[in-house]
Amino acid sequence: MKIALIDYGSGNIQSAYKALELVSNYKKKISVISNSKDLLKVDKIILPGVGAFADCMKGLKSISGMIDILNEIVLEKKKPFLGICVGMQLLATEGKEKGNHKGLGWIAGKVIKIKKKNRIKIPHMGWNTVKIISKHPILKRKKFESYFVHSYNFVCKDKKNILATCNYQQNITAIVGKENIIGTQFHPEKSQKIGLEILKNFISWNY
Repeated sequence: MKIALIDYGSGNIQSAYKALELVSNYKKKISVISNSKDLLKVDKIILPGVGAFADCMKGLKSISGMIDILNEIVLEKKKPFLGICVGMQLLATEGKEKGNHKGLGWIAGKVIKIKKKNRIKIPHMGWNTVKIISKHPILKRKKFESYFVHSYNFVCKDKKNILATCNYQQNITAIVGKENIIGTQFHPEKSQKIGLEILKNFISWNY
């Protein structure tokens, strides 16, 4: 079992790495990867992300062959993939943060600014209740608290790709999924016990 954390210059790599160490029986098999060809040797991929959609996408594209190899191992070879925060948003067709920017396009939809209602604070920051609306092997609870830090919401074209939501005076997409691909808007590595549980379930997931 080899687990890859993709380092493309945008992501809370250290926190995610430490969280994976806590829940994994394969500590020596967790690799931080910044060379696209190294992905061909792994079994599961995690894409973290912090910052702006366009900057994160630019970071991925700046690594030679990264997009092509990700498409190969995720879309064709169907290896389990987890995107975290902006790493989840990049799964979309496009992001509308400071212009229109193409995403990976693995899950059809747009990433748009959270609507400002009744003086709610943006970014959406802190703990919020996640409600599961569709079953998935790595999601064992119907409801739990997780830690969010974001200003944009992933609006899926096909609602069946939304696995969980949270309420922030509007429905916010908390988890998306499609086949071997799953993404969390919240940060599992910052969500204490439940976050570690989700990471552990992802490591154990055999698609």
